[in-house]
Amino acid sequence: MTSAASECVNASTTLELGELELRAGFFVTLGGVVFALFIVNKAGSLIYQRDFAEGLSKLSTNEYIILAGTFHSVHALTTRLHPLQHNAPRGSLLDRPEPPSGIEVLETENFRLQCFETLTGTKFLIFTEPTQQNVDSILKKIYELYADYVMKNPFYQVDNPVRCEVFDRKLVGYVRPLNHK
Repeated sequence: MTSAASECVNASTTLELGELELRAGFFVTLGGVVFALFIVNKAGSLIYQRDFAEGLSKLSTNEYIILAGTFHSVHALTTRLHPLQHNAPRGSLLDRPEPPSGIEVLETENFRLQCFETLTGTKFLIFTEPTQQNVDSILKKIYELYADYVMKNPFYQVDNPVRCEVFDRKLVGYVRPLNHK
């Protein structure tokens, strides 16, 4: 189906097909847009920030730092607000080796913020449209790029700001097609 034809689909029921959803007579794209990425180290410092969508309201450097630190604090607090005791028997499938995580998703009508925390405490925060699909896999791919091009860089010092041109190029090369589906 061509893109012009796909915008004129008419359906009377809801049908999900991968990235498309047909709903009550109109076409809705579920692809979404990736707005921005933050990487926050285990101490709560912003070590990387990148905007991907044009025309976004720009924050000052201090506002980006405050936003990252605030999320880090809320994440740490929500990690402790676990309502149930961990009572799974040792060796069972429910016996998770990692501690319970904090806030993972914050969704509004305008954006969705999703967090992926590594075992070392580094947090990857991605801002997307609320309709963005497969955000978990997007975050994991970004983490792979980070591991390959930042952590394996012999000149990078852990928990310092990320300044790696190869990582920037690979990241933009991965996200740009997601935003132009």
